[in-house]
Amino acid sequence: MFNLKKSFAFALFTLLLFGCTGIGTTPIEEISENPQDFVGKEVTVHGTVENTVKIGSISGYSLTDENENSIRVSSASLPAEGKEITISGVFMKDSLFGYYLQVSE
Repeated sequence: MFNLKKSFAFALFTLLLFGCTGIGTTPIEEISENPQDFVGKEVTVHGTVENTVKIGSISGYSLTDENENSIRVSSASLPAEGKEITISGVFMKDSLFGYYLQVSE
C-alpha cells in the first residue's frame, strides 16, 4: 500500500511540474529562428512578461524565455511584469510592427 501511495504522489508531482513549465508549447527560440514558418498559425508559448505598454487602444508586452529569446505579444490585457505565463494566439506579421503574437481575450 505504501508503494502505491508513493507512486501516486510521484505521478501527481510530475504532472504538476510539467504543467507549470510550458510543456506542449512552441519554444520562443524556434519561432524566432524561422518566424515565416509560423505566420497565420496558432501557437502556444511560455515565458516571462516584460516591457508592458499601453497607448490608447494598443497594448502589448514581450514574452521572454529562459535563454533571453523574446516574442512580442499584442493583447488587450496586460499581465504583471515578471510573471511567468503560458499563452496561445495567432502568430502575425505586420509591415509596421513586424512579427508578433496576437492574443484574443
